[in-house]
Amino acid sequence: MPKKLIKRLMPDHKSIKENKNLKIFGNLLHNPHLWHMNRHSVAKAFAVGLFFAFIPVPFQMILAAGTAILVHSNLPISIALVWLTNPFTMPAIFYSCYIVGTWVIGAPAKEFNFEASWQWVVNSLSTIGPAFLLGCGVLAVIFSILGYFGIQALWRFNVIKAWQKRKTR
Repeated sequence: MPKKLIKRLMPDHKSIKENKNLKIFGNLLHNPHLWHMNRHSVAKAFAVGLFFAFIPVPFQMILAAGTAILVHSNLPISIALVWLTNPFTMPAIFYSCYIVGTWVIGAPAKEFNFEASWQWVVNSLSTIGPAFLLGCGVLAVIFSILGYFGIQALWRFNVIKAWQKRKTR
C-alpha cells in the first residue's frame, strides 16, 4: 500500500521541526494535521508540492511549507515534492515550460543559448521570459490538479483492493 511506502521513505517530524530553514514557522510546525497520512492530506500535499516544483523562484521549500501549513496538507511530502525540480531535472522541466508557454501564447519558440550569468537572466526576461513564466504557471496548475486527483484515485483504489482482499479471506 502506498501509505506504508510513503511512511518508510518520509523523514521523521523531529528532523523537519529542527530544520534551520523551517524555523521561521515556529510553533505552527507542531500542528498534528501536518503529519497525518490520510488520503486528503497526502493528496493536498501532492498538489502543493507539484505546484511549487514548477514555480521558478528561490526558496520553493519555504513557500511549499507555508502553503502546506495553510491548507493542512502533509508537510514532509509537500516539501519533498518540490525537489522534483533539482539541478539534474531543471533544464528539461523548464525548457518544457518554455515550449508550453510559446504554444499557449501562439508565438514561435526563439532560439537561445543559456549562460550562467545574472545579465543573461535579466536580458532573457524580455525575450523568452513571458512564454517561460506562463508555461511554468500552466504546468504548475496542471500537474497540481493531476497530482491531487491522481493520489485520491490511487488511494481509493488501494483501499477498495484491500477491502476486497479482506472480504475473500
